[in-house]
Parts: sequence; C-alpha cells; structure tokens
Amino acid sequence: MDENRHIKKEAVLDALEKSLGVVTTAVKSVGVARSTYYKWLKEDEDFAKKVKDIENIALDFAESQLHSQMSNGNTSATIFYLKTKGKKRGYIEKSELDITSGEEPIKINVNIDGVEY
Repeated sequence: MDENRHIKKEAVLDALEKSLGVVTTAVKSVGVARSTYYKWLKEDEDFAKKVKDIENIALDFAESQLHSQMSNGNTSATIFYLKTKGKKRGYIEKSELDITSGEEPIKINVNIDGVEY
C-alpha cells in the first residue's frame, strides 16, 4: 500500500473516533470520499477491524450515557433499558422471535394435529 493511502486511512480512523463513528463527519474532515471509505472497509481487513473497534467504543460511550441518565432519575432511559436489556425478565411490549442462524440454513418443523410438515 502506498504511504499516502496509509496516512489517509489513519486520518480517517482518528476522525472516526473523534466523531464517535459518524462516517460522513469523519470523511469530510479528512477530505476522503464516502465511496473510498466503504471500498477500504470492504477490501482491507485491518481497516475494517479498526472501524469495528471504534464502533464498539461509540456503543460503550452511548451505554455509559444511558447509565448516567438512569442514575439521574431519567424514567425514559430506565424504561428503554428495561425494554432492551430486560426482555428475559418480562419487560417487553410485544413478543419477538429471532430465527437467524448465521450461515446455516434454517429448518422449521411444524406439527399440526400429529402430522409432521
């Protein structure tokens, strides 16, 4: 990889961290096209891993802000937390079914009146 591209990638990563993962803000501040960013993301495993790490940092920050709001008595923040993290304890408004299986095909067996379909 040429040195200039490496420097641009590092600058984008720094800007991405400062913007808490907001791509448009990061690439504009560095002067890189969004299409270039997504090309790097697709073609450069190391760059993609670093972007994922920044996304996790931004998520950690958001969670810390949510916890802070809950500590300050923000009822909406508490309700949001319970609806998202407390589902297994019954804090839901509707039932959800997650049928994802990664890369494997999904097999569903249905039994109606003793007949397997």
